[in-house]
Amino acid sequence: MNLISARYAFISAYLKGEEARGITSGHIGEIVQRSANMQDALEIIRDTDIGEYLLDQPIKTFDDADEYLWIYMDECLKRLERFKTPPDMLRMASLYVEKYDVLNIRIALRILSRRELSSMVPLGAIHNRGYLKEMSAAREREEISGILARCDLGDYGRLIMDIKEKDRQAVSEGEIRLQNIHHQKLLEAFKDMDDGDLLVKTFRIIIDLANLQTVFRLSLGGGYPATGVQVLSGGRMLPENTIRELLTLKMTEITGRLENTGYHMMAQDVSKSYERDGKITASDKITEKHKFRLLKDLLSPRVLSSSNMLWYLLLKELEIRNLRLTFKMLSDGIPAAEIQDLVIAA
Repeated sequence: MNLISARYAFISAYLKGEEARGITSGHIGEIVQRSANMQDALEIIRDTDIGEYLLDQPIKTFDDADEYLWIYMDECLKRLERFKTPPDMLRMASLYVEKYDVLNIRIALRILSRRELSSMVPLGAIHNRGYLKEMSAAREREEISGILARCDLGDYGRLIMDIKEKDRQAVSEGEIRLQNIHHQKLLEAFKDMDDGDLLVKTFRIIIDLANLQTVFRLSLGGGYPATGVQVLSGGRMLPENTIRELLTLKMTEITGRLENTGYHMMAQDVSKSYERDGKITASDKITEKHKFRLLKDLLSPRVLSSSNMLWYLLLKELEIRNLRLTFKMLSDGIPAAEIQDLVIAA
């Protein structure tokens, strides 16, 4: 076995081992039955990688937990670098996590336009280079652009210089353009990787589902026709013009239009849930659960493939999401039984 194959074999085994040490539906069920507070939940997940890490931290409040959850994610990424992960996998991880740089840029733009303070996520190049506080304090586009140039993110910096931060519509359009730049960078990188076709297919599905969440939310909220709503480009089965058309339809019409796609059952579930409970949040909850199942079927069975890294990153993000949600609900005194319906676990 050559060196590259040996590296793939090692990292594939490591990533599969991490998947096995993740939070499962069994953990969530036990949290629902036995947890009265965050400490109870931490004890239940102590046999997982993330639970073992969190138990060693001085966590007293939700803010403490939130901070250490992001630190844990950052540590997972640094661990991959220490393991001499194959270069294409490391490049994928670096490019994928750039989504948090994009998120922090979007937060900075909102601070400029609305003068509202908001916390940034301590992940990505801006964080790693030590510019996150400066980014949060920026009050001019030129300041943000300069920080991005120093972090080798100049392609985003050039875009924001064209955004009128006093115009909320312009900011909204700019945010979507930032995301589209990031998505295009990922898709271009995926093409040259092992299992590139699968990686491109998977990420295009992710874009489809992000657009459908917007469609469902607006339709259930009575927001159609939604003129001026921005949509992501690059979807697999639903191009931009199709999404824009769906934005003008009622939920029953949307479900019918999706009949010959892989998203028909999801749309039916969203519609039925809303008819039963009248909650718009059904759109996000059900879409996320369908997304997990779709991506798991595509990525989890693969071995010795770059797709192992994408699945690992998606799983880690899901764990962070689940625990942030669980800890917040427990710290706010919301009954644990309500957690199970919102959490998505293996």
